[in-house]
Formats: sequence, structure tokens, C-alpha cells
Amino acid sequence: MTNKEFAQVLEKRTIEFAIEVLKLSGSLPNTPESLVLRNQISRSGTSIGANYREANRSRSPKDFKNKIKISLAESSETDYWLEIIEKMQLSNSANISQLRIEAKELLAIFTSVANKL
Repeated sequence: MTNKEFAQVLEKRTIEFAIEVLKLSGSLPNTPESLVLRNQISRSGTSIGANYREANRSRSPKDFKNKIKISLAESSETDYWLEIIEKMQLSNSANISQLRIEAKELLAIFTSVANKL
């Protein structure tokens, strides 16, 4: 797989992840605690792919590295919020464990990319 093909696959993967995070966010109960979590997870879960897309369109290697590190951090943060939602049992979605796996896989990918830069 070429770098360009890999980038396209990963962009699509981050879009699908963001959509699933937003679906989960929308399913959370309407409580003050859930509203905080909804806001946080929606922002971090969608930021992963947005920053990765920006990295792929960066103007310099320094900008690329910076955007990759942001995607890395947002992946970690998203898993954090997913863990809280899971432990508080705020959603009946069986999808949470799959989302946590994907968040960790994205984190591993962005860590690997960042370490190679």
C-alpha cells in the first residue's frame, strides 16, 4: 500500500469513527453530567480525523508532525471519555467497547507515525 493509499484509508477510518462517536454522543441521557461528556467526546472524537486531514494537506513537515501529534492526543482523550461513559454505564450501546478498541488502534497508528518523523 502506498503512502497516499494509506492516507486515504486512514482518513475514511477516522470519518467513520467520528460518525460512530457522534451517534453514541447523541444517545447519552439528557443529564448535566452527560451533557459535559457529550460535548467533550464529540469534540475529541471528531478532532482526530479533522487534524489528520489537515496533516495530509500540510505545507511543511513541521506542520504535518504537529497535526499528527494533535490526532494522537485526541485519540487518547477520546478513549478517556469513552472509558468514563462505559464505567458510568451511561449508554446501553454495545458499541462502546468497539469504539474503545478503535480509539486505541488510532492512537497506536498516530504514535507510530509520530515516532517515525
